[in-house]
Amino acid sequence: MNKLKLSASSAALVIGIASIGAANAQSLGGIDEIVVTARKKSESLQNVPIAVSALGEEALDQLGVDVFEDYLLQLPNVTAGGSGPGQSTIYIRGVASTTPNLTTAGVAGLSPNVALYLDEQPLGQPGRNLDVYAADMQRIEVLAGPQGTLFGASSQAGVVRLITNKPQIGEFSGKASMQVAFTPEGEMSNKLEGVVNIPVNDRTAVRAVVYSDNKGGYIDNVQGTQSLRDSARFRPEGTVRSNGVAVNADRKGKQAQDTVAATDTYLAGVTFDNADNGEHVEDDINDTSYNGFRISALHEVNDDWSVNAGFAHQAVESDGVFFVDPELGDLKIQRYQADQIEDEFTNINWTVDGRLGALQALYTGAYTERTTDQVVDYTDYLFAGQYLPYYSCDASVSYPATGVLPSGTCYTPDSLVKSHTETTVMTHELRFATPEDNRLRSTFGAFYSDLVLQERNDFTYLGSENNNWAPNRSYNDGYLSDTGVWPAGVIFRNDIERTDEQFGIFGEATYDIVPDRFAVTLGARYYDVTVDMDGSANGSFYNLGAAEDQQRGGTNIAELFSGNGAGPDNAHSDGVITKMTATFTPEEGRMFYATYSEGFRAGLLNRPGGSLSADGTYVIPYEVETDEVTNYELGWKTTGLDGRLRFNGSAFFVEVEGLQTTIFDPAIVNLFFSDNAANAEIMGLEGDVTWLPESIEGLTVAGAFSMLDSEITEKLVPTNDVAVGDELAFAPAFQGNVRVRYEWMTESGMNAHIMPQVTFSDKSYSDIIRINRDEIDAWTMVSVRTGVSRDNWAAELYVDNLFDKRAEVARNYVNDRTRTTIARPLTIGLRFSQDF
Repeated sequence: MNKLKLSASSAALVIGIASIGAANAQSLGGIDEIVVTARKKSESLQNVPIAVSALGEEALDQLGVDVFEDYLLQLPNVTAGGSGPGQSTIYIRGVASTTPNLTTAGVAGLSPNVALYLDEQPLGQPGRNLDVYAADMQRIEVLAGPQGTLFGASSQAGVVRLITNKPQIGEFSGKASMQVAFTPEGEMSNKLEGVVNIPVNDRTAVRAVVYSDNKGGYIDNVQGTQSLRDSARFRPEGTVRSNGVAVNADRKGKQAQDTVAATDTYLAGVTFDNADNGEHVEDDINDTSYNGFRISALHEVNDDWSVNAGFAHQAVESDGVFFVDPELGDLKIQRYQADQIEDEFTNINWTVDGRLGALQALYTGAYTERTTDQVVDYTDYLFAGQYLPYYSCDASVSYPATGVLPSGTCYTPDSLVKSHTETTVMTHELRFATPEDNRLRSTFGAFYSDLVLQERNDFTYLGSENNNWAPNRSYNDGYLSDTGVWPAGVIFRNDIERTDEQFGIFGEATYDIVPDRFAVTLGARYYDVTVDMDGSANGSFYNLGAAEDQQRGGTNIAELFSGNGAGPDNAHSDGVITKMTATFTPEEGRMFYATYSEGFRAGLLNRPGGSLSADGTYVIPYEVETDEVTNYELGWKTTGLDGRLRFNGSAFFVEVEGLQTTIFDPAIVNLFFSDNAANAEIMGLEGDVTWLPESIEGLTVAGAFSMLDSEITEKLVPTNDVAVGDELAFAPAFQGNVRVRYEWMTESGMNAHIMPQVTFSDKSYSDIIRINRDEIDAWTMVSVRTGVSRDNWAAELYVDNLFDKRAEVARNYVNDRTRTTIARPLTIGLRFSQDF
């Protein structure tokens, strides 16, 4: 591997950099203590031998963190693929491979490798994470590195935990806030939020929060036309795409000539009808609203036992897309259908906490229902899809007679996908902990989860209707389909049910070899995970399954695509992962640790399992195996200058075996498939510092950094699209942020503050699949906040993205066109809050 490199600009950001997760409050003794539950028990951040970043409640408020995009920008070791609300996949420390494909999330979606938790409940889902609104949060914790012993299958790269404020017994309190913001290149935004804590009696309290956040759009859908002349079906070998990768022999069009000029001559007798997006032209198309509430109740049964129950509901509605086309100019895109998403979830959770003799006991459970309806403009698929002209062109064009030049009409290429998903997740965990003052102490328990995802995707090619392609295919009571016929224009339909069932037994034990100085922790988890898929993924021409496959409880996906029932009934994995940590505390305020930890991600079934590559050298596996991570880490947590300086960090080396990846390679099969495509290594360094200068009362310097060097070390699939030596996806060589907050008392007796912040990210790549790989540009953003407060009210003026930079947080090149997801442009806002 290459050595880690630090540029001059990066070094400047590292100097004085501080923990963005640290509380900003300045106390007489120095930096305030942060309490976290990274090891499923409450303890000081400085005593936890894990790389933990914690955005406390005060920091969340000061930074204006509300949604996923907000805290993504504040945590340097966290990146994301995908684009838009509820459509992103979280990555930590660069353990990433493929841009998420939301239109096949149920059929072929990889399980997440970063666990997302709301309090004690995991919320991660295949294909897309929940975008939980960060209202009335106590803190957000990010645990970097494998956390599989305590958090299970999807925590192989880390865990993101959203910890809510709990009801406070004996205390009535509340807070209301409102906010308005103006984006000069887009629409106005506004937000209302209210929180109330009500004591019912001396042992019971209820807490409720309600919010409504309307975020104005800033991306324009501009006029354009498009025809099937640009289809991949007619693309010559050697054509160089905008990402610099040339079309090889396996990727050239099925009706391509030797050169572009020859192709034009070949198609001279074909009439191409243009799709025109005129009716969808609109400015600021990507507006979004978050509306929801959460209510929880805490009851202390007695001095030893308590019960906490909660109910939450959230609805997200979003129009348009959150990526732009750099070829069209600033903040512009061409869409031929009206993209939209409605994403709604309801969550019920409960926790029973108490003592059984010397043991602390906790049982927690949760039930979540999520429904998502999405319309995706699929017109871009024509640039990569070979078969779109087959449905949208006259037969004399698609399959001309031998020796005859094609003639006839290719109708409009505009297309769309209508996606409907229904997801339910049930989780249960029972765990116990021994007293913390014991020399030998432990946490142990069992976990069970059951996820059921039902999904229907209708791939509609509008040009096929002009081509009189009217299959009128009957459909018999599928998982999400009524009895009847397919809608006009629907060429493919996925109608499947996916179940992910996980069981685990876990434990960690710590022994003080030398009390208060040297301790050893050993952890292990036995896991048993089963992923099953039933249903159908069929074309309108009846070539992927018989009529009975459409019925509820129909043929297994693997059997459907193998054609002979040779595939397994499910993807099953079980085993044991371990963790070992040695902690050395030479004196108070200095702690060092060394960790060996393992993590895994569950496998899945493959749609085209059993298919043989054209050259007969490779068989697509029916079952994609788990991919595994081994992490070696050295870390430190130090406090000095009488508690006014804190420096935490870690250096790590990660081995990834059998990295799961989604691939589309026509030399193998004309369908997306998944496989354990590569082995990889990651070397990194991350840290945070908080400094309260003694000479300047009221000043806090805070920030964080992450440096990564990732590399594919071995290719496991015979495709030219994966290359040894390439970097992993979404793994910038350097990310960092630094902020300075100064607080002072005005002559009128008000508390005033000003806080500038700089955030930087180096370049990275959007995929490890070279055909889909695009470079995500480096960026720097500056923001500033200033305000005043007095007694129980506060007012603040803020400017985000002060210099109006186009910060690229992600890219997508799946359809041979650059689609760049950018952070919100320059935004000026005013916020007012009142405590009562």
